[in-house]
Amino acid sequence: MGVRVTTASVADGDRAAFWSGAVSRSLVPLEVHPRTGRPFDGLLESHRLGYVRISTLEADAARLSRTAALIARAPRSEPQVGVGLQVAGRAVLEQDGRRAEVPPGGLVLYDTARPYAVDYPERFRTHLFHVPRRMLGVPERDLRHASATAVGPTEGCGPVLLPFLGVLAASAHSFPAPVGDRLAGSVADLFGTLIAQLAPARETDEPGAQNVHLVQRVREYVDRHLGEPDLSPERIAQAHHISVRYLHRLFEGEGVTVSRLVQQLRLEACARELARRGRTAPTVSAVAQRWGFVNPAHFSRTFRAAYGVSPREWRSLPHGEPG
Repeated sequence: MGVRVTTASVADGDRAAFWSGAVSRSLVPLEVHPRTGRPFDGLLESHRLGYVRISTLEADAARLSRTAALIARAPRSEPQVGVGLQVAGRAVLEQDGRRAEVPPGGLVLYDTARPYAVDYPERFRTHLFHVPRRMLGVPERDLRHASATAVGPTEGCGPVLLPFLGVLAASAHSFPAPVGDRLAGSVADLFGTLIAQLAPARETDEPGAQNVHLVQRVREYVDRHLGEPDLSPERIAQAHHISVRYLHRLFEGEGVTVSRLVQQLRLEACARELARRGRTAPTVSAVAQRWGFVNPAHFSRTFRAAYGVSPREWRSLPHGEPG
């Protein structure tokens, strides 16, 4: 189930505020300032593909701003990396003191954890892809360098990335959940590649460079084997030919232990699946087992500690679209 919002039936004077609220709820909190004197016209369509949020915005000329004040109001919000694929109209994105002009057919990358603004000087249509920053496994400095950098259809990985994202945005609503989860991993890999390409070249022997790539490989391994109950630090370390002690040292800089990362990702997968509606919805215990929880009581306690409600209570909440 996706989200579709249009200003067509909204009173003229309320349209901009109505659309701004819809965009803020579906993406991240933003301020929308129309650029025309006529009643604002806007459309938003949004779908979830695993942990990737794909949204299509079509609207009159406007400026969308994510200010420091808006970021401060939600300090616990998970940082997202956004990629905007411009379909029609131009876009000008500003972040970290840089300015990127994006023509139709181009894309630009940004970080929702830091202020940015996007100007659309004319009526526009754009696809926005939001991915949790932790899923990319890229260094903070590389992300800062890559933000507000435009990529054209013939530049770098543009010839591969742009057509793929366009097709994905058009068909995101049609994929079943297991396929969506796998495609989300492909999107994260491609965005990580894009950031690595846009980041300044580093010497291969630079301190920490190999560690960054190893952390990314560990994260990818965890994603692939998340539903297997025996996924443990010992097994992960063995698969990567390192000691458990060294594995823990690698993740000291990530702000999360390996065991906690596995548990967190499993809980997120369970929460997404339990929030879905359907006549053939699986039982809570079946969902827990599918994502590696072998003890139902332990799963219920862990879920309540993370989300404040039991798995059954979570299932009955009015989620709309999960996530």
